Parts: sequence; C-alpha cells; structure tokens
Amino acid sequence: MKAFNIYLTGVGGQGIGMISEIILRAADYAGHRVKSVDTHGLAQRGGIVVSRIRIGDHVFSPLIPGGQADLVISLERHEALRAAGAVLRDGGRLIYYNTVWQPLSVRINEAVEISEDDILIYCRKRGIKIVSVFQADLADIRMQNMVVLAEIHRHRLIPNINLHHYQEAMQDLMFGTMLEDNQNLLDKRLVSTTDC
Repeated sequence: MKAFNIYLTGVGGQGIGMISEIILRAADYAGHRVKSVDTHGLAQRGGIVVSRIRIGDHVFSPLIPGGQADLVISLERHEALRAAGAVLRDGGRLIYYNTVWQPLSVRINEAVEISEDDILIYCRKRGIKIVSVFQADLADIRMQNMVVLAEIHRHRLIPNINLHHYQEAMQDLMFGTMLEDNQNLLDKRLVSTTDC
C-alpha cells in the first residue's frame, strides 16, 4: 500500500487519543504496516492534542511533513482550519466535528471565532474535500470521536480498513458499558443517512 498520512487534532479531553488508537489498531488488524506518534503535553489543560498516523508498506517514521497529510481528522473547528493550513495536501480530505472550544485569543476578543464558512472558503481554494459532522443528542460529549469515526467509515476516508477492523480495535480498548455505549452509537450513526 502506498503511504497514507493521517493527522488528528483537537483539544484535550475530546478523545483524540482514543480515536487515534482505534485507527492505529484497525490499520494493524487490516494487515497494514503502520506508525504513529502522539503529542499529549497540553491535554490536561484544555490545550491542543495532536496524533499522527502513517499507513503504508514503506513507512518508517510517524512524522508527516508539512503539506503532505492525506486526511485531517479534527474534533474542533479552530483546530480543523489550523491543521488544514499546516499539514493537509492540496486535494486532501478534512473531516471535523463542528464544535468550538474557543482558544484564549477568541475568549479575550483578540481573534475572531472560526466559522464553517471560513473552513469552506479556505478548502475550496485548495481543492480539499470536507466532511462536517455534528450530533446534537449525544448523551456524553466525550463520544464525539465515535460520531467522527462512523463518518470516517461511512465515507471510506481511510483506504482498506473495514468496519470489523474498527470494532476489533474498540474491543481492545474498551469494555463493559463504555464499549457497549460506543458500539451502539457507532452502529446507529452508520444506519442513519443524515446528521442529527
């Protein structure tokens, strides 16, 4: 398999580490060579969290050079636009959870909040395809990552990984009620045809 580069970003507490680990293990279950690295330093303070995953036969490092990510997965709008500008290649794919965890600069009125239109305008200029995701009725906002994972699978954003690979990875990482709730959300999301 040709190298496929995935850059994941969000804010501490949103579940970037979990979705990253699920994708990493799913790729392994699918028989791919895969490398990954995470940056969790600011996670406990609501800071930016980043994970990088590279899948492919000739991948020897998890680092993704600027402008060479094939897919950006973001759990927050500001981080979606920031990552698209820094690492996503022209013509790449961006999937993001349409919520805002305002950076300090926005909260103190030194910067303007990023809108959906800001992302759309930027991505159109570079031929980037967008999947915007939101679900209003989540029982637990920490499950936003499962909503995004369902749409990653639905849109086949990561090549050669099937649903059962993601499910096996989830079974490695979760158990009991946590596994059951997340699996139910994933299943319901996959049978629905529109965002809630």
